[in-house]
Amino acid sequence: MSTEIDTADGDTDDAGLLRTAYRTVTPGYGSHSDDEMNAVGWAIGLGLLAILLPLLPFIAIVWGVSRVIEAITGSDDESEE
Repeated sequence: MSTEIDTADGDTDDAGLLRTAYRTVTPGYGSHSDDEMNAVGWAIGLGLLAILLPLLPFIAIVWGVSRVIEAITGSDDESEE
């Protein structure tokens, strides 16, 4: 079994293709579902939702007040033109 790497010639366009495959001592990868990481992701997402949902009324109030102030004073874009 050879351990040398075969390289592509300079005149071909397929320089990125694998010329020689080597045997490996690591076992092949078999796809499987990752239920543990899915559970962690759901827990983090639900935790963020539980934290941010009570803050939603305050965010809406700040947004509404900023829109009212902008309507009273005029927007910055209109004053520059």
